Amino acid sequence: MTVACKGTHFPKSIILHAVFFYVRYPVSYRDLQEILAERGIAVDHATLNRWVVRYSPLIAAQAQSRKRPTARSWRVDETY
Repeated sequence: MTVACKGTHFPKSIILHAVFFYVRYPVSYRDLQEILAERGIAVDHATLNRWVVRYSPLIAAQAQSRKRPTARSWRVDETY
């Protein structure tokens, strides 16, 4: 399962970078808009909102499917 960005104006790498940056760090859409503008990417804050709403659940589902399963029994050492 991959994140498909068909029909978008921007490349997939820019979209995923913007969504990851918003989810990972405590920034607003307008702050993220300024950060991307400093890097030469002109995008509106409403577009960033649409990207986050659309792509963050897909990225989360993909990350969840790749997560390694944990063992059923855990052995905890005693610490004093």
